[in-house]
Amino acid sequence: MALFPAFAEVECDKVDDSTKELDWLNNKSFQTGDALSLHSRYLEKNSERLNKKESSVGREVSSEEEQKEEGSVPSKRKKKKSEKKRKKKKKHKKKSGRYSSSGGSDSETIYPSDLKREEEGDRPQAAPLASRFSWLDDLHSPTEQPFCVDRKADTANWTYKSLYRGDVARYKRKGSSSLGLDPHKQGVSWEESESNKKHKGGDKKKAADRYFSTVSRQLLRSEPPVPTLPTIPDCSDAISPTSFLPLGDNEDNKVGETVQTSSVNPLGVYDSSTALWLQGKGQQAQTEPQKQDTHAEKSAALLAGRTEEFNRRLREQPADTQLWIQFIRYQDELTATVFGMEEEQQGNDLSERSKSSHRAVLEKKLSIAERAVATNPSCVALQLERLRICQELWEPSLLTKEWKKLVFLHPNSAPLWKEYLLFTQSYFSNFTVSKVNSAYGKCLSTLSAVRDGSMVSHPALPGIEEDMLDIFTQQCHFLRQSGHSEKAISLFQAMIDFTFYKPDSVRELSTKQQVEFFEPFWDSGEARVGELGARGWKAWMLQQERGGWLQPKEDEEEDEEEVKDRSQPRHTIWLDVESSREAAHWLPWRPDKAKGQSEEDCEDPDRQVLFDDIGPSLICLSSPELQLRLLLRFLSFLGLPIDCVLSATPCQPGLLLENLSFLTQGNDLRHPLTSYDLPDLGVNSVGHMTTLQGTRKFAGLGKQGETFVTNVLNMLQPVVPAPHRATLSLSWMQYEKSKVLHCLYGSNKKRLRFQGKRSKRVSKQLLKEPDNRSSLVLWREYAHLEWLLGNLDEARKVFSTATVMGGTKGLKSPSLCELYLLWAQLEVEDGAGVQAGGITAVTVSPAVCVLTRLAEGTSSSSSSSSLSPSPVSILKARKSYEQALTAGLSALDPNLHNPQASKEDLPRLRGLVGCYALFQYLTMGIQAANTIYNQARETMEALYQTLILDKQLNSNEEANLSSTAYECEAVAVQQAALLRYHNSISVFPLATLRQTLTSSLSTWPSSAPLWSIYVQVENRYHSAGRARRFFHSVTRNNSSVVPRLFAIFAEQQRKQLVDAALRSGFHDAALPILPENGLSNRVRGLFERTISTEMCSHCPLLWRMYMHFLLSDGQVDKAKGIFYKALQNIPWAKGLYMDGVQLFPQHLQEFVDLITEKELRLRLPLEELDILLED
Repeated sequence: MALFPAFAEVECDKVDDSTKELDWLNNKSFQTGDALSLHSRYLEKNSERLNKKESSVGREVSSEEEQKEEGSVPSKRKKKKSEKKRKKKKKHKKKSGRYSSSGGSDSETIYPSDLKREEEGDRPQAAPLASRFSWLDDLHSPTEQPFCVDRKADTANWTYKSLYRGDVARYKRKGSSSLGLDPHKQGVSWEESESNKKHKGGDKKKAADRYFSTVSRQLLRSEPPVPTLPTIPDCSDAISPTSFLPLGDNEDNKVGETVQTSSVNPLGVYDSSTALWLQGKGQQAQTEPQKQDTHAEKSAALLAGRTEEFNRRLREQPADTQLWIQFIRYQDELTATVFGMEEEQQGNDLSERSKSSHRAVLEKKLSIAERAVATNPSCVALQLERLRICQELWEPSLLTKEWKKLVFLHPNSAPLWKEYLLFTQSYFSNFTVSKVNSAYGKCLSTLSAVRDGSMVSHPALPGIEEDMLDIFTQQCHFLRQSGHSEKAISLFQAMIDFTFYKPDSVRELSTKQQVEFFEPFWDSGEARVGELGARGWKAWMLQQERGGWLQPKEDEEEDEEEVKDRSQPRHTIWLDVESSREAAHWLPWRPDKAKGQSEEDCEDPDRQVLFDDIGPSLICLSSPELQLRLLLRFLSFLGLPIDCVLSATPCQPGLLLENLSFLTQGNDLRHPLTSYDLPDLGVNSVGHMTTLQGTRKFAGLGKQGETFVTNVLNMLQPVVPAPHRATLSLSWMQYEKSKVLHCLYGSNKKRLRFQGKRSKRVSKQLLKEPDNRSSLVLWREYAHLEWLLGNLDEARKVFSTATVMGGTKGLKSPSLCELYLLWAQLEVEDGAGVQAGGITAVTVSPAVCVLTRLAEGTSSSSSSSSLSPSPVSILKARKSYEQALTAGLSALDPNLHNPQASKEDLPRLRGLVGCYALFQYLTMGIQAANTIYNQARETMEALYQTLILDKQLNSNEEANLSSTAYECEAVAVQQAALLRYHNSISVFPLATLRQTLTSSLSTWPSSAPLWSIYVQVENRYHSAGRARRFFHSVTRNNSSVVPRLFAIFAEQQRKQLVDAALRSGFHDAALPILPENGLSNRVRGLFERTISTEMCSHCPLLWRMYMHFLLSDGQVDKAKGIFYKALQNIPWAKGLYMDGVQLFPQHLQEFVDLITEKELRLRLPLEELDILLED
């Protein structure tokens, strides 16, 4: 039958060709018989309904006529009301269903499909599945489907990971007692009361709101109204007998309105709720919508008030830039409150609503920022705030254009250049190494033109040279982190030649002209700084007319087989060869003219550095302090320990953190007092490019690198002043000591013996120099080196010899005090029969003998040092120490009131304080030593706070500030180390150590040694609440990445302890219990909060730790997501890509292609790897 019956006859009459055109009108599943039967039934039902309708209409007409006769004619308003009622009834019937029993009406339409459904319902259906379990034997008649649908979830199946009932923990409570309660006076009822049972299934909306509900969170966000006292009205009567604060009329009106006198409240003193209670009535419950409306009105009024206050203040003070920034930041708080009100109403659309509201907030903040910039066009801070907002709204090309426009308008602002360079370096969409390197060159050349006065339109700002040196150092570390070590080394080489070996004839020229004169020297092929036979730029220009000089031959490189184990996976071989080439080939390649080599003979063109890559970054440094700072930063770049005060750490240390040793320093239990002398900065040295958990294959920089360092130091010694030479020599000797420590921890005796001989030879050569023979600092380092090598008698002889050089200065010499302090600490660590604080141990302790000699001012010989001091000499020594410390601290008091004092007026007290405290510890006990430390720290930190509060800081006061901070932090580390040492060897309450650490860390939140001690102390105990609260209090008020890293590290250490305890005794088998997920979620939360902050989002160590943690927790997909998210923030860190290869080896090709695309240094292409594996 046709789908449309009217076309049935037309279809039959037409020919076949025409019927094909109407095939789409046929419904092949339609049955003619069914349609006819349904149609007949529909006609019958319709006729019945029409009969009923006629009878009902007749009744209605008769009733209407009766009404007309009885009453008057109805008005139009009544007719409209009746029509509205009818419409409402019709709508209600439609909603109620098709088969309603409320009488016949036009809305009850019967469709054929309904009749079809009725017929199907009358047919016999299959028996439904059972909903309860039952035994097969109990069934009287076996069913066709002997199955049961169990709709009740059994949580034990996924909680205990087993279906066996023996694995499910079942228990019953015996009695109603509870631990910790007095059974006679207290008790706990474990059964629910009848009222609770009734209310349990009642209305959930009437239950009290929890702290995490929307209403409670809005209450927390809202600010309480400020209570105000009523004002005293003007009184004409001057002779008033009493003074009082009368209530205003509005209060009386309120009371009169709300409270009425009645039999239970005749005086009107009760409020309405009390009066109702006296009558035995309950107060009318306020409905939930009314409560929400009331609360929403209060919140809206409060927010509107704050917004109005901001607008009023900004109209009055449009030049207040900080107020504009506060108003922009306030929009986040405002939106969070408004969005919190709508959370429950949005339901499933919450995420979409959140995205749209976030974009709306950004646009609102952008409009405020643009208005602020229009009002204050010269303010750089507002411009930066505007560009930070635009980073999430604009396209990359437009954003880059705006940044370039901003630095073009403010070319003399070094802080703005730093922000621009950080944006260029971390914006993944436009990032390539060549673009960022050219941006650094453009920045430094522009600032140099401003400094020289070539750019007349913008004057040079104060401290421009320090900022230029910071940017130069940041560029070198950027190149090192991206794998281009050769360019970074060439930059430092050129900068040292450009600074220390500049010909006199070009000194008066501008920086740009000096760079043009420097280019021929660089391209001439002459030896550069650190290379064999280097003489410098000045000597080259003098010898230019004489035909130059012959270059000495260098040692040839020894080629080693790069692939040692071909059975390892492909990605492991790539990582090994890549890191080994990085360690071996970080120096630029130079053609050997003796062998007839040229630039075309270089196998790897990236090992050559052109002048165009380094020329724009050369700058002029005029002051000797900045020149020394350049040298120290170059030595630190090579891996040498340096003086942190003189080098002045860069402004963004988080960009350079890459090494896990930053978090594990101070864990050497063999040296609890002296292991903090060389703090680990967490920055990898050049040539150390590997995965996060990879270790160095050898101490130092290898054969070529050690030769390079030696040549650099020997070349620089003659051209720097004498005090600077002493600083370089100290760094060199500490470098040799650090290599010995590295071998000592590695427990390779053969390598330790070899390194010890070499380090001793270098140290003796340094001490033979005329300027160094009387340097107590160098003798101190050499004696410590001998002690580390196990030559205790030789070390004691060196100490004794050094004390003879110190003369009779005694406690007045800071260097002598530090030397004696190290000697005494080493004697205490050696533990020759010392029992701290014991009376019998005082007279036989070598440390007490050493410290007594210092107080007496007599030189200590090796023979007399073993003699026991008398009790009288100990008392005299204590008196001398007390007088010296009092004099030293009193010398700081004038500086408290005169911050403009010079640096020489600030005495170095850490050696004196340490000696006195250790002497008191060995003779009287730990409390006496702790008192000394607290007294010294209080005075020194007061001086530090005074220097901070001084508003007019010049460079000299900056040096005072940094040196005072270093002294205070060193004293705090000494105190914490001594308390921890005493706690490890004897019974001592932890409260003192905790108080010391918390007070120190509150003042120095970026001190890694203090945090390391704190984490080691707190992780010994399972109760972590105290430590977590302290970490939260510090990170809330500080933007540094250091406390956040240690907070994460502490939780990771605690998780390892818990995991080890869960698996102990089971031979590393997983226990059949629910794993400890709380710590994992806490660590993830800490990571997420840290990477969301602006200061920490560019820290490579943080992202790499996060990836490793997720993978160790079994969350591979999330770890991969964090890797790609890290690329958006630190795309320059090659170590991140190497971690990705190690953790996700199946993506090796993708990551190598990404390295190539972003122009990071790739030393082993995969094609070359395939060739190496084939060979």
